[in-house]
Amino acid sequence: MTALRLLGLTGSVAMGKSHAARIVRAFGVPVFDADRAVHDLLAPGGGAVAAVLTAFPTVRGPTGGIDRPALGRIVFADEAARRRLEAILHPLVRRAERAFVAAARRAGHRLAVLDIPLLYETGAERRCDRVAVVSAPPYLQWQRALRRPGMSPERLRGILAGQMPDPIKRRRADFVIRSGFDRGETVRQVGAVLAAMLDRAREGGGTDAP
Repeated sequence: MTALRLLGLTGSVAMGKSHAARIVRAFGVPVFDADRAVHDLLAPGGGAVAAVLTAFPTVRGPTGGIDRPALGRIVFADEAARRRLEAILHPLVRRAERAFVAAARRAGHRLAVLDIPLLYETGAERRCDRVAVVSAPPYLQWQRALRRPGMSPERLRGILAGQMPDPIKRRRADFVIRSGFDRGETVRQVGAVLAAMLDRAREGGGTDAP
């Protein structure tokens, strides 16, 4: 079976990670989207709905799923609440990630990407061969974030308080992708990272971690 290398893709809120992930997909490399997995878990019929409603009874959505803005207002203002939510969601997201990796391996891919916003915060880098961090200047991060519906300076500060600071992520990363300026340059940087990973795959390095 083809050895599969895993590249962790991460970055703080509004740094441009989602754009980088879209570029990765355009290169034909499969991407596991942890945010999408959470969205599915909290949607009507999702695997986390019952447990989340038990822990946070006031966040039931009108169609039977979770009212994510209401849940966000609770957990971003309360560290203990955030940890309760993570204890519910993280094992379920991890299960979805294992299924993604197994499918990528069966399909014969040599490289797959784990797009995980809290990669370092949850220790997920230990499951990756290399890590790429997407980064932008702080002023640009704040401009982007505050354009998002429902975002406020207070909420953004709460989100950032739960994330490892960007300078530390950059120091720990194997690759840093600078975003926010020329989109063609972002494509070039992502392509160079993928090429480096595939070169190592051709040399025989890979992971069989589940």
